[in-house]
Amino acid sequence: MNMRVTKLVILTCCLGLSGFGLCGCTFFDVKTFVTPEGPPSYEQLLNSYHQTKLKTSGAADVFAMSESGLISQSKSVIAVSGQKKKGYKSWFNMVAFDENELTAQRKYLFVVDERPKFLFVEPWEGLSFDCEMVLSRELLDKPYANENAKRIAILKQVKENVAKDVHELGLDNKNLAICGMMINQALQTALVSLDSSPSLAGSLSEEQGMEFEHTSFDKGRIKTVLVDDIVSVRVRLGSLVKKYKVSLEKDIE
Repeated sequence: MNMRVTKLVILTCCLGLSGFGLCGCTFFDVKTFVTPEGPPSYEQLLNSYHQTKLKTSGAADVFAMSESGLISQSKSVIAVSGQKKKGYKSWFNMVAFDENELTAQRKYLFVVDERPKFLFVEPWEGLSFDCEMVLSRELLDKPYANENAKRIAILKQVKENVAKDVHELGLDNKNLAICGMMINQALQTALVSLDSSPSLAGSLSEEQGMEFEHTSFDKGRIKTVLVDDIVSVRVRLGSLVKKYKVSLEKDIE
């Protein structure tokens, strides 16, 4: 069955179901979700994310890799963001720089798809967030009670850094501000689970990370990896959780 026939079948089914009150999809809604998206694709966003090298890439390098989208900039943060599917899908790539050396210190990739569930079309609602950041020696060298306490402290610092970087641009970019609130909610929800059961922090560095409950997307997974003074964080919510392992394999450079 080719793409044209597939679209026709989906449209016909949804229109038929809506006539019986079984489907809330309008013709325009269905067309929005079955029509292939324009650029940038997730692969393009991911490629730009990986090409930004912490402690090395400068602002000129980041601009050269920018996808088509709205560019927001402050003295130390650059973001490229956009929306698709009539606002149901939002994304951004963001990089924060050292104000003295002007090299990348933190980088972020965020994609959220809030499309409603209908028929057998996947993925449904899901959120993907990746970041890498250079951490201070002061934070890393503190005398923590154990490794789990250190992992939790690092995640709290990640949450603080994300909020700070988004705030620098969010006042002039409403979409970016909303995306930042979603990230904050996800990280805070994971931290609430860790505060209740600190031993769960041990699974943060495992292959599939730590699972947690999420009010808006039902389930979530978060993974953190520390190499020297750079921490990598990966969060998946909603429909992307069950594909977490596959997603990790695809996202590796």
